[in-house]
This record gives sequence, structure tokens and C-alpha cells, in this order.
Amino acid sequence: SLSYKGMMFSDVPNFASTFGYTNASWTLKADLTAEYVCRLINHMDRTGTVQCTPRVTDPDMPVEPWLDFSSGYVQRGIGKFPNQGSQKPWKAYQNYALDLVTLRLGKVDDGTMVFSKARAKAKVAEAA
Repeated sequence: SLSYKGMMFSDVPNFASTFGYTNASWTLKADLTAEYVCRLINHMDRTGTVQCTPRVTDPDMPVEPWLDFSSGYVQRGIGKFPNQGSQKPWKAYQNYALDLVTLRLGKVDDGTMVFSKARAKAKVAEAA
């Protein structure tokens, strides 16, 4: 799985998590993440969609570890983290100015996020 904008994960619908900056105030990224998720939900409400899923469109994009940290505790667990891509929106730059532009001012429907409407309800078999 790849990290999408540092908060969502490829092919995982309707899920976001907060992971702050490792080189600045944690809450700067946490606040931007919360704002973006609110924008995302508002967009879904306006368009009548019920599911959003980040999809990788370039299967050949180089992959990198999610964190570029040399600390032993990070290195021991790095394999349990998702990876990141080498370019936006799959790369987490750990840069408030870049994230501010992307998360606060950027488009929610960016061509990578796939939105879908409600599926038809499945028939439930009645017990005999």
C-alpha cells in the first residue's frame, strides 16, 4: 500500500489517519489533515458519492520507505509501515508549505481519488 498525501492509503476506501511531521510541530500536519478530510467529506456530500479511494495510476512509479529516519526504532519497524511513491500525491514531503498548498488549497477531485456512488443493495436470501 502507498501513502496518499500522507493520510490515506492506496486502494483503501473511506479511511484517513493522522501522522504529523517528524521535523516540525506534529499538530501542523494534524490540522491540515483534519481540514482536508472535512473538505473531502463535504465534496462527497455535494456530489452524492459514498466512497472515495486513492488509486495508483502509474504502476511503475518508484517506491520509497514512508519515513526517511535513521533511528533504530524506526528502522526496526519500517517494514510495517506503508510505502510512499516518488511523486505527488504519493510522496510525503514533510514540508508544511507544500502541504498547505496541496491540502488546504488543492483540488479534492485530483484525478487520483476515485469517487463512487452507492451500490445497488444486494438481495438477502430469506431463511426457509
